[in-house]
Amino acid sequence: MRLEKKVAIVTGGSRGIGSAIALQLASEGAIVAVNYVEDKDGKNRADAEKVSGEIRNLNTGSIIVQADVSDIDQANQMANEVVSKFGRIDILVNNAGINKDATLKNLDKQAWDAVISVNLTGVFNCTKAVIGFMSEAKSGRIINTASVMGQAGGFGISNYAASKAGIIGFTKSVAREVAGKGITVNAIAPGFIEVGMFNTIPEKIREVLLKQIPAGRWGKPEEIGKAVVFLASEDAAYITGQVININGGYYM
Repeated sequence: MRLEKKVAIVTGGSRGIGSAIALQLASEGAIVAVNYVEDKDGKNRADAEKVSGEIRNLNTGSIIVQADVSDIDQANQMANEVVSKFGRIDILVNNAGINKDATLKNLDKQAWDAVISVNLTGVFNCTKAVIGFMSEAKSGRIINTASVMGQAGGFGISNYAASKAGIIGFTKSVAREVAGKGITVNAIAPGFIEVGMFNTIPEKIREVLLKQIPAGRWGKPEEIGKAVVFLASEDAAYITGQVININGGYYM
């Protein structure tokens, strides 16, 4: 139980990689606030409730917290709600993300702004919201979800790749600012993981991509979660400002 009674927020924790991260943190004893964004049919809330219930079945605490991470006021409200409930925030996993893919010729500004606002500005908003609490405690772990696409780029995803590359620069800069306060800031850069956005990739493209992965297989969501657990634990206390690639060798 490397994270026993540590309090974590996982943004975008209601599904996909986010839910796998939340469950892995909980399996190591963390209390997890599962963030979701409100949608018209209430599916996101239902998904968050399901993940939160699975966490409580692991004999640790969990709540769900609604917040659009692209809105700084909602990010602040989320942080305050978690501190009010549990007294502190030990771990922040900035995982929330969206994609609106198109070649640059066909990419409109609305799609550019939407992806940057959630994926990159959302990381700023949530980090800004918790950094004061962590600084006061002289302890904290911030783990940001970047992507192999932020390193290697990809066809038709200039907005997504830019947002993820921005996360890497943000991670390294903030890590320098807060290292003396006992806070580490790192990023993970997943490759092609069998969940979420992966399912939108056409089969023909998957066949081409798989041939470019030396490991010869797709990644599993729990493999991302285990890397996050490591970075959140005391085992990684001397690691900061780093990007951990989890991609089977696709990008080295």
